[in-house]
Amino acid sequence: MADHTVDVLIAGQGAAGYTAGLYAARYGLATVICGDTFGGETATGGDIQNYPGWPSIDGFDLMLKFREQVSAYDVPLLDADLADIERASDCFISTLADGTTVQSAAVILAIGRERRRLGLANEAAWVGRGVSYCTTCDAPLYRGKSVAVVGGGDSAVEGALLAAQHADEVRLIYRGSEFVRPAAVLLERLGAEPRVEVLLNTEVVELVGEESGLRAIRVSGADGDQRVIDIDGLFVEIGADPRTAIAETLGVELNPATREVHVDRMMRTDVEGIFAAGDLTDGSGPLKQTVTAAAQGAVAALSAYQYVSEEGRRCAQHERGFALAPAPR
Repeated sequence: MADHTVDVLIAGQGAAGYTAGLYAARYGLATVICGDTFGGETATGGDIQNYPGWPSIDGFDLMLKFREQVSAYDVPLLDADLADIERASDCFISTLADGTTVQSAAVILAIGRERRRLGLANEAAWVGRGVSYCTTCDAPLYRGKSVAVVGGGDSAVEGALLAAQHADEVRLIYRGSEFVRPAAVLLERLGAEPRVEVLLNTEVVELVGEESGLRAIRVSGADGDQRVIDIDGLFVEIGADPRTAIAETLGVELNPATREVHVDRMMRTDVEGIFAAGDLTDGSGPLKQTVTAAAQGAVAALSAYQYVSEEGRRCAQHERGFALAPAPR
């Protein structure tokens, strides 16, 4: 017997997960949210200036507001990741990393992506203090400054072009000898952009800074020679991998091109009762933003409500009265 029985389990404590929880609760569904990482990508994004209604707000503070709002509806927050899931008759039995089991009629996967990192000292500590994994989000913060973009794919080239609209100096750093993945039109635009200096056969080997954050990078060329480049910001655009292990366990269809969970316009997967939202999915194409994740979470909650309520699917008399997790500090 499961520890808890609810209408919908939402996996992920980011923008998509919290919004799905808010809408599910307002639809009257017994809901629980799980996940051991507060706030997802947004919480570590530093100053956010493109979320409607907030001209400028720290990503962590924005996610606190999301969490406080969903908590006001008495939605339980279980601070453990979804570790395993299996179908049991008309329901799903989910096992969390701490051993807790939850039975639910529907599941919304909102577990996002794992950003690829350079693996350098202070990289994680300086996120939001000079290091960013989202040029689209943070490039406007570096108006009139000097930045570098690392990567050799479409996202890196697009990031360098976007950064050039704001920063005075942009260096695009790629360890390869030539670009082979970006679209030809992007490379043409790159060649015509005077504010972008391309450094091929070059690798970032050290982040240089102090307690307040990044102030320079040390790079190494193909010949092994190293030099330090003063910069105000570093955008790491070497890709991100959607967290699809749980979805694959259930046999959920993935987008063959992007390896993201494939959803329709209502955030339904091809497995009945399983919905997905946010950066895990192909629902908003390449635009992975807090606002799109939140929007997908709302749509997924509506679909879960229709699935559970309108079609009369209930695992059992659901339980209420969970203890809410304390707000993160």
